[in-house]
Amino acid sequence: MRKLKLTVSFAVCIKDLGEMGVVIVQPYAVPEGKNGTQTIEMLQKRVENLGGVKVGTFCVECESYYSVPNINPPRCVHVIHTSEFPASCFALLDTGSCLVADILFDALMSKLAGIYTPKKATRMEARGQRYEVTDFMVKIGSVSIGSSFKGIVVEVEYQPCSVPSSCWDLMKEFVHGFMGPCLQTVPPYIQNKFNDTASATDTIHQYMENFNNLRKVTVPAR
Repeated sequence: MRKLKLTVSFAVCIKDLGEMGVVIVQPYAVPEGKNGTQTIEMLQKRVENLGGVKVGTFCVECESYYSVPNINPPRCVHVIHTSEFPASCFALLDTGSCLVADILFDALMSKLAGIYTPKKATRMEARGQRYEVTDFMVKIGSVSIGSSFKGIVVEVEYQPCSVPSSCWDLMKEFVHGFMGPCLQTVPPYIQNKFNDTASATDTIHQYMENFNNLRKVTVPAR
């Protein structure tokens, strides 16, 4: 009976966030001889030179929960919050599914402490400045685990379009204008969704992919 009630409570909080512009989330390597802060300032200056206007800040946070040892096979749930959708959170499962829930999902995870527990020192966040450049939104984020700097991610959204194949060349040209030729080919995740309508969960998947890659990286201190 308890399991049935838990399932119903979870189902009620599922929400649809609707369509949005095409988004790519791209890592940017810290150049040799520079630290994270210097690199971010350099990227910000480049965006401002393109006419970018500061329009606030952003934050994407990820808390990873792992199943207790007696669960076989082991499972993992990544709970992600983003300042773009402050009333919602995203639960990215290790199967690849992404569930959208309201903010109370955190309370649900705490009630599952006998099944899922967060690992210490694994909470990641990307935090930084938002810029508006005509039809583009650019977010330059410093990625960290606690006080440890892990790298830089740049999110670019082309707001008038919702299908990647319809605007890819334009996005590629814009990104090259301030990040250099980092998009020689379409990233695998975008390629798999190239003719689909973009959604908020596509952005979450890209952040999670970058977070997983940056967990293992050692970079100069910021």
